[in-house]
Formats: sequence, structure tokens, C-alpha cells
Amino acid sequence: MGVTMNSQARRDALLKVVFHSSFQRGRFKLSSGRESDFYLDAKQTTLVGKSSLLVAEILLDEVINSKIDSIGGLAIGADPIIGSVLPVSALKGYPLRGFIVRKEGPKGHGLRRLIEGAIEEGDRVIIVDDVITTGASAYEAVKAVEKIQCKVVKVIPLIDRNEGGRELFETKGYDYSPLITIEEIVKFEKAVQRKH
Repeated sequence: MGVTMNSQARRDALLKVVFHSSFQRGRFKLSSGRESDFYLDAKQTTLVGKSSLLVAEILLDEVINSKIDSIGGLAIGADPIIGSVLPVSALKGYPLRGFIVRKEGPKGHGLRRLIEGAIEEGDRVIIVDDVITTGASAYEAVKAVEKIQCKVVKVIPLIDRNEGGRELFETKGYDYSPLITIEEIVKFEKAVQRKH
């Protein structure tokens, strides 16, 4: 599916998958307590083989262009994304390290780590997430890796709901590059409706 595609073709294919698998219209209560007329279940994209591979290949282009050492984010939204990128990076000759930032804080036993994985001090890092709304959760991951002297080069969600995430990261000076935005999904939805 992704081997012979160029970067734009991969993004177009991913948008189609996200629309059909992860986007629903209706009335939904969000984790913030607010209501929304749509819901994005990105795990319906990131936990399926073909679409997971698309995400990994698109992210690997970003990784190579930005000379990244490790990729990670806050559990649990980032977990399947990280898991798909790592083996693809090794197969493509650019092996990455991965990490997960614990949402609930450090474990109360063992090594008591907040960050699990192979991240190293001084790494150039991409922070990933499945869906970013305000950006507050993903920013927790940014702060965690910066505490160990890593350089956050980019923040890349699979989907940006356009409810403050971009503003948060850009105001703080981070390169924010969602793979798909809600505007692109809505535009695709209108195109689909016109065909029917």
C-alpha cells in the first residue's frame, strides 16, 4: 500500500482512512467535559496494519528530514504510533529509539521512571500523539523530555482538532505539524456528500 506512494499520495490515503475509520458525526461528550458534534477515535486508524504503516511511513519522512534520534509521547495515544514507526525505521536503515511518558506519573516501584524506553540525554526528539485538542496532554510529554535535556524538534499529532493545540505549541516556539487537521476531514466529508 505505501511502498510505491509519494509523500502526498500517502497523506491523501491516510486522510481517506481517517475519515472512514476514525471520524463520526453525532453528539459526544469529550474528556474536557465539553460537547462536540463529531468524535475522532484515532485508534481505529493507528491499530490497523495498513493504516498504521501509512502513519509510520509519513512520520519516518519527518524523522529523516529533521535528523531525529527518538520518537515518543504520552501514553496511551502515542503508544501505537511509536510501535509502528520503530520497526519501519529499522527496515529503512534509520533505526530510532522510542519512549513513552507515563500519564499517571512515575511508577511506585522498580526504577520509578516517568519516561519508559530508550531515550537518551541530548536526543533530538519528535513528540507524537493520536489526537490533539488543546495540546495540554502532549505538552506534558514535551516538558518531561526537556527535563532530561532532550531537544523537542517537532510535535506531530495524527489529527489536530483545531481547538488550541497549534496555538499552544507555536506560542512556545515548537514546530507543530499535524498529519491531518479537522478542516481537511470536513472538506473531505463535503466532497463525499457531493458524490452521493
